[in-house]
Amino acid sequence: MRKNIIWRISMLLIIVLLVSVVGCSADDSQPQVVEDGDRIDLTLNLAHFFPATHPAETELVQGWAAAIEEATDGQIKVISYPQGTLLAAEAIYDGVVSEIAHIGVSCFSYTRGRFPLLEAFELPVIVYNNSRVASKVAWEGIQELNPDEVQDTKLMMVLATGPGDLFTKTPVRTLEDLQGMEIRATGLSAKTLEVLGATPVAMSQAEAYESLQRGVVQGNLSPLEVLQGWKHAEVTDYLTLTPFLYNTLFFMTMNQDTWDSIPPHLQEAIEEVNEKFFEEVAMSLWDVQNESGLKYAVEEEGLEVITLSDEETARWKQKAEPVLEDFLKEMEEKGLSGSEALEIVKRLADQYNEVYK
Repeated sequence: MRKNIIWRISMLLIIVLLVSVVGCSADDSQPQVVEDGDRIDLTLNLAHFFPATHPAETELVQGWAAAIEEATDGQIKVISYPQGTLLAAEAIYDGVVSEIAHIGVSCFSYTRGRFPLLEAFELPVIVYNNSRVASKVAWEGIQELNPDEVQDTKLMMVLATGPGDLFTKTPVRTLEDLQGMEIRATGLSAKTLEVLGATPVAMSQAEAYESLQRGVVQGNLSPLEVLQGWKHAEVTDYLTLTPFLYNTLFFMTMNQDTWDSIPPHLQEAIEEVNEKFFEEVAMSLWDVQNESGLKYAVEEEGLEVITLSDEETARWKQKAEPVLEDFLKEMEEKGLSGSEALEIVKRLADQYNEVYK
């Protein structure tokens, strides 16, 4: 009888413990809102793929997080998880949707086909003077379009790299030099390279250094900042300037349920921080890095800079035109207004190229 009582008590304790553990596990991914009168205490995690030393972490993410904490009088804190420690680059947006991360920073292009209309902002041939222009066009254009594909999260801001260039192990001075060359690229840039005759290989920037080092790929189409920020100048020798080929969009976005759980007056404070931080930090972040990356690549690593002639540039642009035509056709097939998106991109690019020269 005594053994039976002890056994029952032991089983009851085990059940209580299991329920407690399961309950804690189920709540781990949720933001913990602790109310104290008119105040709340909310800690959010933020996932991104940049190294901990990259300006995207040290200036953008950490700066924004500090500004949010200050603007909310310490009621909302953001903890950053850089370098894919919480989510891989290509899984970040959907990870925010499912609330694995409360906030995420990554590239739309890492999940090709997930954001069809937004590809309008990464089309070739369209020229952006710099990342300020590209970021303004992207953020204002997306707000004007308000596409369904980004309605499942609360976008904080969108910023862009602006023009990207081709850096390779062997020189690329003409289209003929590019034929068959394996180049790291993602999203619409991969399709553009394919049309030009190269062989695109999809991978994140985090994978590119080793692939260049081992000869898995012979080059990269990216903003100049990766030459220094990701050390790609160590494993390439030539830089071909191609400002009409590339633009990549980064998002900072929050889980919609998380956003809805925040009191309206704090939402307003966050929106004010977003607007201020976009204008003062985010939209020009890549310009600063690109200038530094170019200087580092040439002066420290000895990369040779190649400028295409006007005639050669015209050949490349003409060759890339079908990418725009395919975009319009694909959007029409999906029942999306690709022509409206392209019109917005061209109009805003013309407008802001005059403002930010």
